[in-house]
Amino acid sequence: MTLERKVDFAIKLLRSIPTNDGPIELSYSGGKDSDVILELARMSGIPFEAIYKNTTIDPPGTIAHCREQGVTILKPKKSFFQIVEESSLPSRWSRFCCKYLKEYKVYNRAIQGIRRSESIKRAKRYHEPEVCRLYGKGEKARIYFPVLEWTDEDVARFIEERGIKCAPVYYDEEGRFHVERRLGCIGCPLAADNGRADYLKYPKMLKQVIKHAQIYLDTHPQTKTYAAMKGSAYNLVFKRLFCTTMEEYFLLTGGGIFPELAIDARQYLSDYFKIDL
Repeated sequence: MTLERKVDFAIKLLRSIPTNDGPIELSYSGGKDSDVILELARMSGIPFEAIYKNTTIDPPGTIAHCREQGVTILKPKKSFFQIVEESSLPSRWSRFCCKYLKEYKVYNRAIQGIRRSESIKRAKRYHEPEVCRLYGKGEKARIYFPVLEWTDEDVARFIEERGIKCAPVYYDEEGRFHVERRLGCIGCPLAADNGRADYLKYPKMLKQVIKHAQIYLDTHPQTKTYAAMKGSAYNLVFKRLFCTTMEEYFLLTGGGIFPELAIDARQYLSDYFKIDL
């Protein structure tokens, strides 16, 4: 299918959304796909409200970009660091932070920029351009995906043709646009490297993660996590960033049959991220 036909389909889908049960939310993350669906919504002429759910740990420039686009900015009930202090660090297998920061209902109908080509997981999960999503406490909403079948090439071409300005993270020093770049929470555990590249770029954020992770451990001394990490946030962060399993963590920090090779988590983090801890 050509890009032109995909644009036509997207606009027809948007115009088909009922408006008799309240406003339509355009779920705006500040990323390139959000800018695409925002432009499509404007082209379609439908009534909508673009809403950015502030995660408190998005890259610098994201909120400014949202304001430039005239997007409503919602403040979360808890910041990411408050969540860490209460519940420890989220992981690839337990992303409880999303429930508080991004995945909550605003209106009965929402438009999202999800694309199947972004990952194998999304390709398997999403097959239709409209779904019913269930939230906590029995809440539900109808979600529409106007760019579900779009490729990176489609996105890049549409952005160029429509003259769309994206968030700073998508441009290099020469001002060239890079469609392969992503915008998301700094240090997200779903990244291929568990978020290490983000912390290399934003080491001050890593220091904050360690600080608040230590508050969690200090206030939860009876937990299994406290015992396994020996009460140290350095161990907790090292395990989250560099280990797949607890067995791997114990082997690396204990040295196995060669205790002299045991890794000191604090020193390792300091050396890897080139920061003074």
